Amino acid sequence: MSKSFDIIGSKEKSVAIVEISEEEGNREKEIANKIMKENKSVKSVLKKESHRKGDYRTRRYAILAGDENTEVVHREHGYFLKLDPQKVYFSSREGTERQRIANCVEPGELVMVMFAGVGPYAIAIAKTQPDVKKIISVEINPIAVEYMKHNIRINRLSHKVVPALGDVREICKKWYGECDRILMPLPLGAESFLDIAVKCAKIGATIHFYGWGNKADGDVFLAAEKSVNKSLKKMGRKYKIIKKRVVLPYAPGRFKVCIEFNVL
Repeated sequence: MSKSFDIIGSKEKSVAIVEISEEEGNREKEIANKIMKENKSVKSVLKKESHRKGDYRTRRYAILAGDENTEVVHREHGYFLKLDPQKVYFSSREGTERQRIANCVEPGELVMVMFAGVGPYAIAIAKTQPDVKKIISVEINPIAVEYMKHNIRINRLSHKVVPALGDVREICKKWYGECDRILMPLPLGAESFLDIAVKCAKIGATIHFYGWGNKADGDVFLAAEKSVNKSLKKMGRKYKIIKKRVVLPYAPGRFKVCIEFNVL
């Protein structure tokens, strides 16, 4: 049976998202039924049928078994996130990363979260650091923003998290030069928005830039560091890298990485 699947949701109702190899293709129904049998909370099994694509970072799925309604309430670290994985971007694997970022935030910070999805980073920060000033949570997918607004309400964080619908290139102009911390949790294509992140940053602000790293390069951080250096050099801005981390393995020899740096 395929071991490559994620579960999103809670004990009451969850969805399993599975990758089926070519060799397993004729057994996909059997695999889905076994997942549901061994995980009583799973009410639907979705098979990945495409990579994430488009501005909304969604993928195409096929329902292999269970309920066609795949909306769930996901629980992690004491907060709740309502979402439908067929309509919005969400990674259950990044719960630990969200909490790690939340633990970095200091009292009084104004935080910008770009590509915010249904609000998991913003909510994790506000729950962990109640003395944060505000968290601006920007997302272009209107369905994700509606879920985000709901999640802000159910977690009682309307006084801390500001949902913003639109393209970061337009929305973020309101906060140029004001942010203490900027998160860029979009590993594919985030380099195109580094200039916006830098413009949002105060002197000394921290930017968390995510990208892909390849073992074949000899240094998994090489591509991400090049992106940061190229963008800031073009802007005539100085910076200091404070941390480099492998966040998650993505595929054999390929990793999601984070470069954290201060804008000087």
